Amino acid sequence: MKKEELVKQLEAAKALSSQVDIDKVVELIKRLETPTFTQELADEIANKIELCLDNNSDGLVDLDSAEFELNYDNRIELNRVDVNVSEIMEHIVAVIDDFVSVDDEEVSAFKFTPSED
Repeated sequence: MKKEELVKQLEAAKALSSQVDIDKVVELIKRLETPTFTQELADEIANKIELCLDNNSDGLVDLDSAEFELNYDNRIELNRVDVNVSEIMEHIVAVIDDFVSVDDEEVSAFKFTPSED
């Protein structure tokens, strides 16, 4: 839900209820600033993702997919190995979720529904 949608809902609720000072709530919402994605925040997220992946690195590579080759001088070389992309993404999403405060679905749960008194 966007700020403008919430303001419209509160203005509509103001007409139905006098129990809450909706004008004050509307003014506070209008003063809300959209958070900015700063370089400092990006660095913090990247550092936490790196730390999380480093701490869970044992399960990030699919060892069963490893393909080796024996070279002419009896050296063993790793030709190919797969990574567990879904597990990596689970860790990344978990870190990003720590930085998310409220999403649109949670805000929608607080929609005003007038009571019938």
